[in-house]
Amino acid sequence: MFWAIITKETTGEALGDQEDLGDKEAISSSSPLSPTQILLGSYLDSQERYQLLDPLPTQTETATITDVGVRVLDCQPYQISPIEAVLASQESDLLTPSVEARGIPHLAKLYIALQSQGERGIPPIHDAWQQGDIQVVIIEDRSDWQHLVDLWQEETTSSLKILHWCYEMAQLWAVLEPVNCRQSLLDLSNLRLDEDQTLALQRLYVESSNSQVATELPEDAQAETSAIPEEALTIQALGRVWQALFRQSQRTQFGSVVQMLGDLEVGKIETIAHLRSRLEEISIELEALATATLPPVKEENTAVSTIPQSDEPEDIISKADDMPTVVLAMQLSSLEDAGRTDVGRQRHHNEDYFGIETKSNKLEFPKSRVLQGHGLYILCDGMGGHAGGEIASELAVNTLRQYFQEHWITNQLPTEDSIREAVYLANEAIYKLNQQDARSGVGRMGTTLVMLLIQDTQAAFAHVGDSRLYRLTRKQGLEQVTVDHEVGQREIMRGVEASIAYARPDAYQLTQALGPRDDNAINPDVGFFEINEDTLLLLVSDGLSDNDLIETHWQTHLEPLLSSGANLERGVTDLIELANQHNGHDNITGILIRAKVRPNLES
Repeated sequence: MFWAIITKETTGEALGDQEDLGDKEAISSSSPLSPTQILLGSYLDSQERYQLLDPLPTQTETATITDVGVRVLDCQPYQISPIEAVLASQESDLLTPSVEARGIPHLAKLYIALQSQGERGIPPIHDAWQQGDIQVVIIEDRSDWQHLVDLWQEETTSSLKILHWCYEMAQLWAVLEPVNCRQSLLDLSNLRLDEDQTLALQRLYVESSNSQVATELPEDAQAETSAIPEEALTIQALGRVWQALFRQSQRTQFGSVVQMLGDLEVGKIETIAHLRSRLEEISIELEALATATLPPVKEENTAVSTIPQSDEPEDIISKADDMPTVVLAMQLSSLEDAGRTDVGRQRHHNEDYFGIETKSNKLEFPKSRVLQGHGLYILCDGMGGHAGGEIASELAVNTLRQYFQEHWITNQLPTEDSIREAVYLANEAIYKLNQQDARSGVGRMGTTLVMLLIQDTQAAFAHVGDSRLYRLTRKQGLEQVTVDHEVGQREIMRGVEASIAYARPDAYQLTQALGPRDDNAINPDVGFFEINEDTLLLLVSDGLSDNDLIETHWQTHLEPLLSSGANLERGVTDLIELANQHNGHDNITGILIRAKVRPNLES
């Protein structure tokens, strides 16, 4: 489902020529804003792709309306739209709103320009076209997202959280200013929150010469945000919206907030950089007051969240404007997982094996909620042929599970020594079985291992062999956490160029695995990291990672899974199908873990 913005130009001039975007015509060759009412279930275009889920206004209603928003259904979801083709081609001349791109409505150019910056607060564009004086822009539907004003008024919403939203609004103001869309922040009905309670816009509004603050507030509060004089918008408009929100919620304002709003109104705060600086100072003051200590200092390996929880648009706001930010501890808000294994298209038996073991404990009170999460994820890719590799991989998983059931102290991540001991025990169990059965040479069974342990926002991993752990976040993108234990990688670490290292015939031969030899022959990699933003973690056997499959397809098959609305079971199934299409020569196994976090504002 999508949101269609249908705009009728009032000047009588067409906004663009649609030849290059296909011959989309408005329904019944009449404009969507024509006097004739278009009924529910009709289509916006002659190709009958976009079906109306809401009726359009009647003749009486359209007398003064030049802009309508309605929900539509894409009846051809697998057909790429012309706009999506433009974005996929990454043609630089189409990524700025000033370009004269034929067939692309002016409003669509603004979405394209902002989408190219990766700004999450702006809804992604799906399609657009021009028909005479009518332009249609299809974007992500956010009509059912939570209203900012609703959560702002809740008594349980902390002052730090409200200050965080103010910071996000100031940050979005800087993004919208170059494209003259600051008006989008001044309509409270347009301010929404995503699943992580991050500020987002339902749509863009282009500024006119007589821009006004359009707020859905009671009359007494709305009077506080009356029309701004007919001049360029200034950040004073933002301050007036905040004042109205504070008055409506009847929330006691912190003294520094009152001072900041007063300075903003009289013009003592003139720039977004200065406003951000004041917001940061107030945040530090609030947190210091709450803890009765100095605010914490951000350290290299501390799970923290700075106030601007999204990438800074560096092409709009200079790094020189960056100010010190308040540091907030993070807490786990949800932990989900899904795993699946498949024999592949060429093997007759499956030597992969995996295990998932999780526990959670939720403490919830009227003003606080704490989730304690505990997860053990193990993936093994066995070797040694039928009745060899299968035994080794399953034995390793079960040995590790049993060890941590006995040695994982509640609410405390195991130490490096403890993790290493567990891996050595799994190696010993397989090694003893090899010795007992007098297996030799290639007949000796063994297995790779990749293991992830999560305790709240702390994580540890261990691996032996070429099974991998990947990590995906919105800020950092895709990262391969583990480094394969194989001859090619060993040579690279010795200083050999990658092209030469992998030209060797034995480049992909494993340098270590669990089981074939005793403990002296293995040296598991063990590492730790913190989950300080929403993170998707992926454990895979080489049947899924071969031929750079993850690196090539992560944006289509992994990135959407960061959203809570995405089904992980379906996601891992899609990965298996993808691997069968492009690889299929080996067993395929994947485990997906989605860890979502939020600032611990009660700490």
